[in-house]
Amino acid sequence: MEFTPAKLNLFSFFKLPAAFWSGVRVRSISNTSCEVTVKHRWFNQNPFQSMYFAVQAMAAEMTTGVLVMLHIKASGKNVSMLVAQNKSVFTKKATGRITFVCSQGDAIKEAINEAIASKEGKTIWLTSIGKNANGEQVSEMQFEWTLKVRS
Repeated sequence: MEFTPAKLNLFSFFKLPAAFWSGVRVRSISNTSCEVTVKHRWFNQNPFQSMYFAVQAMAAEMTTGVLVMLHIKASGKNVSMLVAQNKSVFTKKATGRITFVCSQGDAIKEAINEAIASKEGKTIWLTSIGKNANGEQVSEMQFEWTLKVRS
């Protein structure tokens, strides 16, 4: 699969329907960063009139996971990936359009190369920051990804 926002959003329609119907969309991707947006709506709200935490987690995880997938494909190796842990901090009510960004593409590439060279599992913590339209941080999410070359 080619890694473009349109192709990734189509992928989410078929493989991640909960994220797609909640409004999670990839806006941009490069070797170093990924940007995903989601808009607060009736469908993805909690009883407190803000975005449900799991919707934020889907968008944040997508920023990290798409970057991992991009670098695995670039490596040409068969590498498995799985989230082992996650941590979240919510600092402001999430309303309006929230943009999540992960800018750790270089660290991901290095971790994948280490896993390939050592032929052992490797873990990496990746961070995604969510900000509202005013540029105010609403949440910070961290995901521990495990990477292992399949034989």
